[in-house]
Amino acid sequence: MSDALINGLAGAGGGIIAQLITYPLQTVNTRQQTERDLKKEKRKLGTIEQMCQVVKQEGWERLYGGLTPSIGLYYYFYQIFRNKAEIKALERQKKGIGDGSVGMLSSLIVAALSGCVNVLLTNPIWVVVTRMQTHTNILKKDHSNRLATPALEETVLSAIEPFSFSTGHAIQEVYDEAGFWGFWRGVFPTLIMVSNPAMQFMLYETMLKKLKKERSLSNPDNNGVTALEIFLLGALAKLGATVVTYPLNVVKARLQAKQVATGDRRHQYKGTIDAILKMIRYEGFYGFYKGMSTKIVQSVLAAAVLFMIKEELVKGARLLLVKDGIHTVKSKLP
Repeated sequence: MSDALINGLAGAGGGIIAQLITYPLQTVNTRQQTERDLKKEKRKLGTIEQMCQVVKQEGWERLYGGLTPSIGLYYYFYQIFRNKAEIKALERQKKGIGDGSVGMLSSLIVAALSGCVNVLLTNPIWVVVTRMQTHTNILKKDHSNRLATPALEETVLSAIEPFSFSTGHAIQEVYDEAGFWGFWRGVFPTLIMVSNPAMQFMLYETMLKKLKKERSLSNPDNNGVTALEIFLLGALAKLGATVVTYPLNVVKARLQAKQVATGDRRHQYKGTIDAILKMIRYEGFYGFYKGMSTKIVQSVLAAAVLFMIKEELVKGARLLLVKDGIHTVKSKLP
């Protein structure tokens, strides 16, 4: 089994567990990012309040609307590119250049290339996920109360929207709205956002390398790191990357969410530049940081859990392979 496959499967396993734990926060964060109350008349609800509101009005399953982990794909390509970078670093060492390790710039390039490949392959998935996260099931409201509601538009929407908004409904909605290219909405800011995992992995690999080096100097017989240390390193790396790239995340969510065909033109975005200009004009720079506190908690927790579980799974897989290899050799002995 190749190292890339081991890391890809471990990344997928870690990603699934991290997603299951933090997905409700991600759903609430996407709703916060796409909230467009320009007059700011509504009282801003806290993250916990919003989660409770979703469960009360729409059911707990809406917190997991669009749950489709795809992070394992990123890890697979990341490990492939990193293996090539490590081979080149060793070749340079033989020529007397460098110490044979992958430097910060090389780590950044590896993470960026992996991110670009991942984005191009999975953007349609995340467009559908965003639609499912931001969809509201109005039909759960009581019919007798609906008649007394002054908002006629809400009554009409509740009559025509499907009770259960499934993946098929989301795909159909995107296609009806913008055709095939609708599944690639937000791909430009998302491609720029590869700097987030790129920075995350660059910071993580750099801090991990430094920690192992310092530990080997103090104790040559033990340069390993614990699961808790991996958890903390992953959290710190994700925190730094999230703070820098969050505005692009908001723009991406706005573009991938449902575009209202009629009504206020301030809510309609033709593309990335149009979205940025309208957000600056009508919402100010504050609009680019809506829900940032929720995102930081979700991203940092997810990254920390992911890194910790991935490292443990990789260690376990390699140990099993070594044991299997020893067992095979022993069985062949006369």
